[in-house]
Amino acid sequence: MSQVVSSNLGYPRIGEHREWKKALEDFWAGHLEEELFLQKMESLRLEHLQKQKALGIDRIPVNDFTFYDHMLDMSVMFGLVPKRYGYTGGPVSLETYFSMARGNSTAVASEMTKWFNTNYHYIVPELHDMQPKLTENRPLKAYREAKEKLGISGKPVIVGPYTFITLSKGYSRKELPAVILRLLPLYEQILRELQQEGVEWVQIDEPAFVTTLAEEELETIKYLYTRLHEAAPQLNIMLQTYFDAVDWYDELVALPVQGIGLDFVHGREQNAAHVKTHGFPADKVLGLGLVDGRNVWRSDLAEIWQLIQDITRTVDAGRLWLQPSCSLLHVPVTVSNEHGLKDEIRQALAFADEKLTEISTLAQALRHGKDSVAQAFADSEAAIAALCQSPERNRTAIHQAVSAIPSQMTARPLAYEERRAKQQQRWSLPLLPTTTIGSFPQTPGIRQARLKYKKGDWTPEQYNIFIREQIAKWVDIQEEIGLDVLVHGEFERTDMVEFFGEKLGGFAFTQLGWVQSYGSRCVKPPIIYGDVAFLEPMTVAESAYAQSLTDKPVKGMLTGPVTILNWSFVRDDISREQVCYQIALALRKEVEALEAAGIQMIQVDEPALREGLPLKKADWQGYLDWAVESFRLATSSVQDTTQIHTHMCYCEFHDFIDVISKLDADVISIETSRSHGELVEAFEAETYDKGIGLGVYDIHSPRIPAVEEIVQIMEQSLAVLDPGQFWINPDCGLKTRGIEETIPSLKNMVEATHIVRNRLLQNDV
Repeated sequence: MSQVVSSNLGYPRIGEHREWKKALEDFWAGHLEEELFLQKMESLRLEHLQKQKALGIDRIPVNDFTFYDHMLDMSVMFGLVPKRYGYTGGPVSLETYFSMARGNSTAVASEMTKWFNTNYHYIVPELHDMQPKLTENRPLKAYREAKEKLGISGKPVIVGPYTFITLSKGYSRKELPAVILRLLPLYEQILRELQQEGVEWVQIDEPAFVTTLAEEELETIKYLYTRLHEAAPQLNIMLQTYFDAVDWYDELVALPVQGIGLDFVHGREQNAAHVKTHGFPADKVLGLGLVDGRNVWRSDLAEIWQLIQDITRTVDAGRLWLQPSCSLLHVPVTVSNEHGLKDEIRQALAFADEKLTEISTLAQALRHGKDSVAQAFADSEAAIAALCQSPERNRTAIHQAVSAIPSQMTARPLAYEERRAKQQQRWSLPLLPTTTIGSFPQTPGIRQARLKYKKGDWTPEQYNIFIREQIAKWVDIQEEIGLDVLVHGEFERTDMVEFFGEKLGGFAFTQLGWVQSYGSRCVKPPIIYGDVAFLEPMTVAESAYAQSLTDKPVKGMLTGPVTILNWSFVRDDISREQVCYQIALALRKEVEALEAAGIQMIQVDEPALREGLPLKKADWQGYLDWAVESFRLATSSVQDTTQIHTHMCYCEFHDFIDVISKLDADVISIETSRSHGELVEAFEAETYDKGIGLGVYDIHSPRIPAVEEIVQIMEQSLAVLDPGQFWINPDCGLKTRGIEETIPSLKNMVEATHIVRNRLLQNDV
């Protein structure tokens, strides 16, 4: 190889205007026939490939596109379809594929959880008693499509065997060798067929290699890649890691592959030290992950250029691939549509297309000299300097407040047991109190009303009247259903983070800065560009109005500081810890405003606490310390009788019961319906002494749970939990569900609660 190569690891699937999402939802709703759906998806897929070629990318990924999730694609490619979907073999239909993702009238969806420490969710493969078989070679199909229709010799992307297996469920540690022996031949077949097709390079993603690996796990990895090399010795494998540095550098670069991709953004210091100290094999290509694939800031080209110069002292430029740090699925498509931002912010941003332009610029500099792209380097420097000098990044009072946080600000005066007695006296709630997580369906009418308000077609008064009508309607519905603790429904909120960011200082918002969270669910993360400042109460009016309509308690609903941090694109000039404390101080003022307005149940949601966890266990404690302190900083100034709730998503409780207890929330609700049995096992092994709501049905599926099903889940939980601790709720907010699903589901939940509550009370008589 004679010159440096520009490469990409993956491109956003959703389209510049979320065309992907629209096609999916039209298909699910029956508005789009399957043939036309497939045509639309193909058109979008090819458009993405052409764009990458036009941006100057040499190694363009194929098979990174999906109809839902790339891990789900791997499962169906291997025929790993659970029996409950009625699959009998052969190619997997779209109906079965989407049933695995979303559930259907007879079968619950497969479990969904976070992709490492990102906000992307993947469908967890299930390996229970499976006999895998290759249903189709998806990477080969994607390669042929790009070659035949666009003349692009793409780089097929596939999730590597170690990552795929370790992220799957349904086997024990002792069964791992058997699982490997069943799946490895399928990987070998895929690679042999790619080799026979004349494919030059295949990208095998192994992000699990940056986690904490034991020596015996390394032996497994060596075995896997020796077998893969022997299966297709003429096929070049780019073994791609990302999200952090690798620990076993010498062993991994010695694997029988032709290239190693390393993250020089999130694992920069350690990976660069490895290359400098240990060298790099002369017979391999080094993939340099130089541009941040997880954040939206423009790259400091001068700084990256210096890093490249350091690397080329060890590795010849002809053996370098310049690329993003990871797939660009985690960032929006392009800044070119963002016309509403301040110039100093807009010019400092880079989304997927701009990041690929940066890669091309760096490749040009390495091929033809830095002077050939001098203007691009100058523009980068000027944009970064202008933002750093912004007054919003230099609020002295906020910096001083963070540096002077006293320890008493993060502790409630009374211990939980003492607070619990006071709260029981204050609220007199029944055994197994019922509630919801916070949001109710965001109907087309609600979205249209919000759009009219944003466009100026409605005055603030008109919009507020509409929101109050929705609140009143749903307070009545909740009382009719028989819920014990109500919520106002969050009809005024587009997104649980964006809503708060719009009302705090230091945040900016895009028009089309969407990213995929799970399935067709796209979010538009706020951009924290400056110091976070509390400006005025954000939620008091709606919560207080709801409380005025009922004698039952209404929860105030806030998003916690760690979740706002982890679900935003965060400034990179100060530590995430400092930003989180800034957010917590602002939320503390909102909590106090709610309490002053008579709201004495306040839910501060932290669904993203787990996903911010570093990938290496040695780094966990530092993160958890400041994450817990941030939550407590936001919630500890209330009276003893004020009940603090929180909510968390997909969390491995075996590892986190102690951490969750340290949050010192009075009640925590947890998203568990897809993995309920595993949560019950966690409580068999560990003790949790505070109030807890284990989600009793899955809100990510359109199916309505039967009363008997909910009763069974409740009784499972009560086998290991004190009934006095247990709250009953869905496993997450209901904004994405329809009214026709929500009301029957909640009615069934309340009916199931009455059945179990009566049994418990009769047993006590």
